[in-house]
Amino acid sequence: MKLYRVILPVNDIEKAQGFYSNIFEKEGLRVSPGRHYFNLSGIILACYDPVAEGDDTGEGWKFHPNQYIYIAVDNLTQIYERIKLSGAKEVETIEEMPWGEKLFYAKDPFGNPICFVDDKTIFTGK
Repeated sequence: MKLYRVILPVNDIEKAQGFYSNIFEKEGLRVSPGRHYFNLSGIILACYDPVAEGDDTGEGWKFHPNQYIYIAVDNLTQIYERIKLSGAKEVETIEEMPWGEKLFYAKDPFGNPICFVDDKTIFTGK
């Protein structure tokens, strides 16, 4: 088995494309009116705007406050500086966790909890 795609809900696909293109320094790919994909080392981060896609929003989509999407990066300090200037919310400081990961937490402009981790410190339970 392989995890290959994670859907991230947004309410403005253009704003999401701009935000994540700036953070990842890559344009990604618009695959439909309400979906923009970013290939992150073989796993797709799919920004999904149901209204732009022509879908019903249903009861909405809400993450638990601690339900972060973790993204490993090789330039944590640079990402941190870009995030602080990007319109992200609740950007916390870089810290080292008890299990050894060096990371920081934030919320994207849509309120989605995201976390960036130094790829040299990722913990996978081994």
